This record gives sequence, structure tokens and C-alpha cells, in this order.
Amino acid sequence: MSTKIDNEMKHEILHLLREYQQFNSARVRNQLVKLNIGLVRKEAHYWLHQCHESYEDLLQVGCLGLIRAIEKFEVSKGHAFSSFAIPYIRGEIQHYLRDKGVTVRIPRRWLALQQQSIGVSRSLREKYNRSPTDSELAAALLISTKEWQEIKLAWVNRSPLSLDVPVDGEEGSASLGELVPDHSYRSFQLAQEDQIRLHQALVQIEKCTREVLEFVFLHDLTQKQVAERMGISVVTVSRRVKKGLGLLKDLMVAES
Repeated sequence: MSTKIDNEMKHEILHLLREYQQFNSARVRNQLVKLNIGLVRKEAHYWLHQCHESYEDLLQVGCLGLIRAIEKFEVSKGHAFSSFAIPYIRGEIQHYLRDKGVTVRIPRRWLALQQQSIGVSRSLREKYNRSPTDSELAAALLISTKEWQEIKLAWVNRSPLSLDVPVDGEEGSASLGELVPDHSYRSFQLAQEDQIRLHQALVQIEKCTREVLEFVFLHDLTQKQVAERMGISVVTVSRRVKKGLGLLKDLMVAES
């Protein structure tokens, strides 16, 4: 019975999306928000336990992401709307938290395990000549695979990546988001799987290059600001960014 109801709701949502795409009606948009509010509630509940913001604020911000998804969705491409909308909802909430300077809480034990995993991952990579699986890493860390996956998600979400920052600080330059094959996310958050792959690739890059990439893409610093902070020239920063992006691309392609 529930499957029949779900299918009927999906059919109604698809019908309304076609109608909205054709007429751009605020009434239809509001109906779509009402029908898909469950997606926003789920994300708001998740982030409620990661920060000090109120549920109502997170819900409101998430609804902005849902509306943006409704406006951007193209029925002709055949995507499931829920899969399309979630990154917009999540991205809006994460952008809101980042703009407010909110630090996502991660348990101290998980932080220690994440730091430990960097060395363990390198050792396993050398041993197997490939990236270790989640189960292999978890076993080496003496924890369950499920807990390791939760640690990875928490680590990924602690500081949303700024994917649209131009590599050379100029309009039209290549951006970090272009390394990921699915461009439907555009300026919003990557799919969790792609975010995890991106972070796993980052930790495999030499420290000086990784730090430059993190300053530019995680903290939105300009290349000049990075140069001043690290005591190196802007030219060196630019070279490390380009080198790092090349390494990231190779690593992500190898692991896909």
C-alpha cells in the first residue's frame, strides 16, 4: 500500500514540476515545497546535531535550497527529483553554517581516529598498491566499518568545500568542482561519495601542496593571502595549486 502511495506522490510531483517549468507559478512551487518538505526535515535533523543552530532556522534555510532545486530542475533530463534536490538543500544549509562561522562538532575520539587513519591509509596503500577499502581501514583502526563511514562523513561535513573558487583567482579560471564528473551539483555540495573521494585524495598529497589547496578551497583565501600566510611567493602558490589539482585529478580518476 505504501509503495502505491509513494508512486502516486512521485507522479504528482513530476506533474507539478512539468507545470512549474511551463508556467513558473508560485502556487505550484509552494505545492512542490509542501510535498517535498520531508527532504528538508531530514537534512535539518541531521545538521541539528552537528551545530548550535535552531531546527527552525535550519528548516527555513533548507527550504531555500529546495526552492532553488525546483527552479533548476529539468524534467527532460530524467533525474529523480529527490536525488537532485538533496544536494541543493544540504548545500544551502552548509553554506549558511559556513557563512555564520559555525564549527561542526566532531567527537574528540573521531578526530583522533581520523588523524590516525592518514598514516594507516598510507601504509595500506603501500602494502596493497591501491587505495584501502573502508572495511580494511576500519579493521586496521579496530572499529566497525559503519563507524568509520560515519567518521568520514563527519570529517567531510566539518568544513564545506568551496568548489567554485577559481584556481587563479580570476573569473573564468578552472575550479575545484570541475574535477568531479557530475556537474549537476554546480556550486552546491558534491555527492557525499565524491566529497569523501576528494578528501581521501587530498590526504595523499604532500603536506606543502595540500596546505595550499586547503587554504584556497576550504578557507576561500586568495593566492596572495596564502603566500603571505605561508611565507612563500604568489608564483609558488600558483604552481602548487596547479600541481595539486593535477594530482587530485589523477587520484580521483584512479579511484573511480
